[in-house]
Amino acid sequence: MAETTQNDSSARAFVKLIEVMARLRAPVSGCPWDLEQDFSTIAPYTIEEAYEVADAIQRGNMADLKEELGDLLFQVVFHSQMASEDGAFDIADVTQGIADKMVRRHPHVFGSPDERSAEEQTRAWEVIKAEERAAKTPSDAPPSALDGVALSLPALLRAEKLQKRAARVGFDWTEAEPIFDKLVEETAEVREAIAAGVQDDIEDEIGDLLFVGANLARRLGIDPEQALRRANAKFERRFRAMESAAAGDGADFASLDLEAQEAYWQRVKRTEKTSG
Repeated sequence: MAETTQNDSSARAFVKLIEVMARLRAPVSGCPWDLEQDFSTIAPYTIEEAYEVADAIQRGNMADLKEELGDLLFQVVFHSQMASEDGAFDIADVTQGIADKMVRRHPHVFGSPDERSAEEQTRAWEVIKAEERAAKTPSDAPPSALDGVALSLPALLRAEKLQKRAARVGFDWTEAEPIFDKLVEETAEVREAIAAGVQDDIEDEIGDLLFVGANLARRLGIDPEQALRRANAKFERRFRAMESAAAGDGADFASLDLEAQEAYWQRVKRTEKTSG
């Protein structure tokens, strides 16, 4: 009974959100800003909201997570409303589609039950996804293990996904050590490009270096996007601490020379290690 009540409450809340969105897009009485939007103008907000969800999770703030999930859900409803106006699909098609997909991808749950480990289920999941991608690929286009990796993904995340796809067909290092050698090789090529002074070549080689770095992270079981977020947070924390330390000494951090600034950096690092 409690589960039914909760489901009813969730359904009513979802219907209310759909009605709110429809009012915002009403041709005469709606919001002028909402009416001006299209898929391309809303897409950046959708991406931003997804990152804000991830940020709330990383900070462990459940109140913010609830709010950010609502903002992200609103993006889904917004896109669905615009598609409905174009006669393409509506929110019911979206929700039914994802429900059907989850049932299809979990035959061990919704079909004949079998005993599978998490690793076995992951392999089965990938087989099913590959079959779905193949069904979507135009008949005149040759299939590829890299099909379906979205171009709009952040570059670091897309690098990891491309590498994972290549690894499924055996194109991968079997251990981490050779990747260190590749990092040395790519670093040397960056130096050569800098010496040659061709900016396009420098960008190309820097990209190769970052790509190999993402591969090393993946091989070691590290999410490169998460690792870089941690590095960003660490840098921001230490930089703010340097500014505060300099202010405490009566100095303006921005006016210090690099040697003095580096001294504060090392001081902050030592403090972190001691307090850690």
